[in-house]
Amino acid sequence: MGILAGFLTPHPPLIINEIGKGDEKKVLSTVEGMKDVSNRISQLSPHTIVIISPHGPLFSDGIAVLYEKELTGNFNKFGEYTLEFNKKNDLELVDELTKIMTKKYKLSGALIDKETAEYFGTSHMLDHGTLVPMYFIDQKYPLYKIVAITYGLLSYQDLYKVGIALKEAIENLDRRAVIIASGDLSHRLKDSGPYDYNPVGKLFDEKIIDLLVRKKNEKIISMDPEFCEEAGECGKRSIDILLGALDGSDYETDMISYEGPFGVGYGIVAFENIQNHGRSMVEKIEKSRADYVERIMNKEDSYVKLAREAINQYILYKGELNFLESEYFNIEELKATRRGVFVSIKDSGGLRGCIGTFLPTRNTLGEEIVENAISAATRDPRFPVVEKEEMDDLTITVDILETPTPVENIEELDPEIYGIIVTSEYKRGLLLPNLKGINTVEDQLNIALKKAGIDKNETYSIEKFTVTRHY
Repeated sequence: MGILAGFLTPHPPLIINEIGKGDEKKVLSTVEGMKDVSNRISQLSPHTIVIISPHGPLFSDGIAVLYEKELTGNFNKFGEYTLEFNKKNDLELVDELTKIMTKKYKLSGALIDKETAEYFGTSHMLDHGTLVPMYFIDQKYPLYKIVAITYGLLSYQDLYKVGIALKEAIENLDRRAVIIASGDLSHRLKDSGPYDYNPVGKLFDEKIIDLLVRKKNEKIISMDPEFCEEAGECGKRSIDILLGALDGSDYETDMISYEGPFGVGYGIVAFENIQNHGRSMVEKIEKSRADYVERIMNKEDSYVKLAREAINQYILYKGELNFLESEYFNIEELKATRRGVFVSIKDSGGLRGCIGTFLPTRNTLGEEIVENAISAATRDPRFPVVEKEEMDDLTITVDILETPTPVENIEELDPEIYGIIVTSEYKRGLLLPNLKGINTVEDQLNIALKKAGIDKNETYSIEKFTVTRHY
């Protein structure tokens, strides 16, 4: 049979009566929309429901799929102790998805059972991004198996291919399946929301809802990651996978509801009457990204070109660029000054690596850039080593740091102008200035302290610095 329908749904626990305790009435359109979704799913009678969530085990280099025979979950961490969920896992579909994803599309995935969850320090239980839609579905149609996926921090092209692999797995097994992209939209619609207000939040919600309804999938997949990050969204990657599962299909869209009274956008969209037509968008999406990166590369200054060449030399040819013998040695500042340097690498999914030094460790600025560019690509513990296949998808920035100065009063700080270094004995954390989504001194300090492992009640010192950013 294949994919019967897809749905974008939010997942705020407060829309559940037992948790909201009256607050759910403030988002009645969302509650009624979720009931509408459960009715539509009941009429389709799927064998399996695949739910893609942001809140399960999260990896930078691949997706995670729960792999116990029976999946369980609850809302205990939200103060609700009566609701318990138990659902059979469609392990046959999980195995088929994993085989296609890893062997055909060369994408990574992790199968999370109790043992692997303990190894990775995560959970093998259903998270609230999965449980909230299940709560409503079960009231109308409890007779289904589940596949619980957590998206990874992959490029949007790779997330789209995860969706294609999911579609192929469903069709190979002739499953009657429904796919749910679970995810809230912007978290920055109001100051009362979980993050500070940002006007980009409203723009993001309006844009993505409009593009979904009009089926402008290429534009959705290719949305600027920095725009999405600034909006404080959590559902874009779930949407990317869902749209990949709809690749090569005609379908009808229905905007069921949208509202955001608590500062978070809750959107519900249906994708129904799905018919295959066989015309894939993969090549078009990949070309769009390649054209974008090429335009960026054509504008790069010498600092960024040096960083890119150092990465290319190391990844492609297993050698380290000798700055002293390179053409860049002719640039006076690169050979005659010493500075701290941070090199940041991004792909279409966002940050791909960032390593730097706040004080110089090399004899020249050029050598500092070379060393930190290689480190950003290969030694950032948050990410796997950059592969040669990724090279054409990377954008790079180089930040040159001025010497840090002590801060006597936090009123001296401005996160748009100054980066900060927080230090407590041997613990130190650094945060660059002018980062998307960091709009207040309090945000900047909290993140820097967290990076350093410093409790906010500890005694610590603050230094500030400015940077010159090269693109």
